[in-house]
Amino acid sequence: MSDKQEMIKRMLELQKMFIEYEHTHGLDPEDYFAPKPDHPLANYRAEYAELATKVVDAAHEQVGSHR
Repeated sequence: MSDKQEMIKRMLELQKMFIEYEHTHGLDPEDYFAPKPDHPLANYRAEYAELATKVVDAAHEQVGSHR
């Protein structure tokens, strides 16, 4: 599996985890935007954003375009 596919797979795992958390516990905006370090969503936004950027960069590289 390519790196891009692995990153997309991880993004889907993160989305699934987020949806399950939201359905089980509800979602306070603080949980999403400023979670405490021990919160299950503590690194969600940062990791997801980093992966999304890498996937976009890889796609651009693959077709020879630029951002």
